[in-house]
Amino acid sequence: MMGTRKRNRRKPAGEGQLDLFARLQPLVTWLTDGGLRPVLGVVALMVGLGVMTWGLVVSFDRPIGKVEVGGQFQRVAPLQIEEVVAPFRGSGFLSVDLDALRAALETIPWVDRARVERKWPNGVRVFITEHVAAARWGESGLMNTRGELFLNDARHIPQELPQLVGPPGTEAQVAKLYLDSYPRLLGVGMRLTKVELDARGAWQLTLGNDVIVRLGRQDVPARLERFIAVASPVVAARAAEVSYVDLRYSNGFAVGWNVPTRVARDAEEARADG
Repeated sequence: MMGTRKRNRRKPAGEGQLDLFARLQPLVTWLTDGGLRPVLGVVALMVGLGVMTWGLVVSFDRPIGKVEVGGQFQRVAPLQIEEVVAPFRGSGFLSVDLDALRAALETIPWVDRARVERKWPNGVRVFITEHVAAARWGESGLMNTRGELFLNDARHIPQELPQLVGPPGTEAQVAKLYLDSYPRLLGVGMRLTKVELDARGAWQLTLGNDVIVRLGRQDVPARLERFIAVASPVVAARAAEVSYVDLRYSNGFAVGWNVPTRVARDAEEARADG
């Protein structure tokens, strides 16, 4: 018995269009009944707010007209600050790049930190903090209290500052030994005036009485400790006669005597005996 195959029933022409119209009928009814009006109102409100905001920005974003400088500083001249700020005056009060201005101000010699803020209605306020020179670097450099080289070629070098010397790139290393050694030497009555690191990596200290302390390249902390504990009493007692103290020995040290001074003292003693 043969099965019968159901034939697909073809929809009459136009029935698909009727179905589509039936689906769209609610949307058409909503639009014709005024449903579009709230949407248009929201869009108009957003456009109006955008135009208003843009107008406010334009009216407030006036070119920078006033620069107010604050902070305690002696080395930085107001003219230097004005020269840095000048290119930013064309920017608006709201659009000026404060971070860029701050970075530019910190390129001025002697400026350690700068802080910049807007001042209503068309100005900026600048606060300057200067570097504090704590040591000389080489012959004409200056280092701050953090051991950072902030000026390579200073015109005026305070001679009372300690001098740090070393190959390029060793500033932090030399500054660290100075900061570690200074209070310890001061504790035994000796003032540290110079720290030097040579190209071979050997360390040498100079005290306020011009006595040189040779620490060499190895075991520098232990050698410094030996000088403070053992050699410093010798130097303190006969500072005028000592030229240097050499700590580059395993368990001891050598003293270099100031020969002219010693000879003069012996001659004086001989005359007194005669």
